[in-house]
Amino acid sequence: MEDAAFPHLGESLQPPPRACPLRCSCPRADTVDCNGLDLQVFPDNITRAAQHLSLQNNQLQELPYNELSRLSSLRTLNLHNNLISSEGLPDEAFESLTQLQHIYVAHNKLSVAPQFLPRSLRVADLAANQVTEIFPLTFGEKPALRSVYLHDNQLSNAGLPPDAFRGSEAVIVLSLSSNRLSYLPPSLPPSLERLHLQNNLISKVPRGALSRQTQLRELYLQHNQLTDSGLDATTFSKLHHLEYLDLSHNRLASVPAGLPRTLAVLHLGRNRIRWVEATRLRGARALRYLLLQHNQLGATGLPAGRNELRALEPEPLAGLAQLRELSLAHNRLRVGDIGPGTWHELQALQVLDLSHNELSFVPPDLPEALEELHLQGNRIGQVGPEAFLSTPRLRALFLRANRLHMTSIAPEAFLGLLHLRVVDTAGNPEQVLVRLPPTTPRQPRAGSPGAQGGPAV
Repeated sequence: MEDAAFPHLGESLQPPPRACPLRCSCPRADTVDCNGLDLQVFPDNITRAAQHLSLQNNQLQELPYNELSRLSSLRTLNLHNNLISSEGLPDEAFESLTQLQHIYVAHNKLSVAPQFLPRSLRVADLAANQVTEIFPLTFGEKPALRSVYLHDNQLSNAGLPPDAFRGSEAVIVLSLSSNRLSYLPPSLPPSLERLHLQNNLISKVPRGALSRQTQLRELYLQHNQLTDSGLDATTFSKLHHLEYLDLSHNRLASVPAGLPRTLAVLHLGRNRIRWVEATRLRGARALRYLLLQHNQLGATGLPAGRNELRALEPEPLAGLAQLRELSLAHNRLRVGDIGPGTWHELQALQVLDLSHNELSFVPPDLPEALEELHLQGNRIGQVGPEAFLSTPRLRALFLRANRLHMTSIAPEAFLGLLHLRVVDTAGNPEQVLVRLPPTTPRQPRAGSPGAQGGPAV
C-alpha cells in the first residue's frame, strides 16, 4: 500500500511555521516585534502565546478590545510613540491581562490614565502624554509595582487622588516632573527611593508630606517656586537615607533647616540666598558636594547699628570634612568677604569654583587637597609668589577673563605644584606667559601654546 502520509526516506520532520503578523518579526515563540512599521491598524494573527508584544514607533490610534483582551499571556506591552488617545485605550481590555508586568504608553495622546491596570504590574510608563487625571486603581492595589513614570504630562494636584498608591507598597521610583503640581502630593508610597518633582509649580511641601518616605535616597525639586515659607525644619528631617537633594532654580533665601546627616549632594544654585547660616549645614556630616552658584552671596548692607554680615565664614562649613566639591560661582564674593579659617575644616575638598565673583586676588589658605580651582571671570590683577603654597596637589587652574597682564603672575607662583597640568589664562587684557614646573621632558615651556592662555597638558 502506498504510504503517502509519511515523508520519503531522508526527509526530516519540520515543525509547522509559527504564525506571525505580516511584516512583524517573531524571534521567539513568545515574542512579537512590530516596531517602526508605520502601522495604523492593530496587527491580526498575533499568537495567544505571546508574552512580549512590541508596537512602538507606529501610528496606532486605538487598540481594539477584542484583539487585546485575548492576549492573556502578555507580560510586556510596548506602545511607546503612537497616536493612541484615552478613547482608543479601552479599560476593559486590561482585565484579562492578568500577567502583565510592563506597560509602556509614553509619547501618545492620552488625556486621562487608564482607570484600571492589572494587579501584576511592575513598571508603568505613561510619560509625555496629556494626562490630567489618574484614578485609584490606575496604580493602586499593585503589590509588585516598582516604577511609575508620569513626567511630561498635565497633572495638577486635583488630578491625583489621595489613595493613588494605596496597596502599592513596593514603588521605589516615581517621576512626576514637568507637570502642573502646586504642592508636593501627600500619600506618596513609603517605599520610594527616587522621587522626581522638578519642573512643576510647587511652592510648598505640606507638613508631614515626606514623613513616611524614610527610604528616599534621591529627591529632585529643582525648577519650582519654593520659598522659605514653603519648607520647615521637619520637611527633610525624617529622610534618614537621603543622599541627593536638588533645590536649584527656586526662590529660597536661605539654606533649608533640618537637613539629614546622610546627605552627600546639595544643589542650591539659582536661588536668592544671601548668606549661609552655620546651623543649617552642621547636621549634614556626610555632605560632599555643595552647589551655591548664581545666588546673591556677598556683603549685605544692613540698617545702621548692626554689624555687616560676611558671605562666607568658617561656621557654616564646620564639620563638612567629607565635602569634595564646593561651587560658589556667579555671586558677589570679594576676598574680604571670606573670613579667616573658612577653608580650615574642608580637608577633603578637591574642586572649588569661585568663578564670576568680585575677587581681586587668589584667596589665601585654600585647602591642601584642592585639585581644581576655578577663578575665571573675577577681577584678579596679580598672582603673588605665595598664592598656591597651601595647595600642592593642584592640577587645574582657571584664570580666564580676569585683569591679568604679562607680568602679573610671579615666576615663583607655581613652584612646587608638581601635578599642575592646566593653566587657563585666556581672555585677559594681555597675553600671560606661564612657566609650569618641570615634571616630564615633554612639559610645555614658557611661550609654548600650552602655557599661553590655553590648557597646558
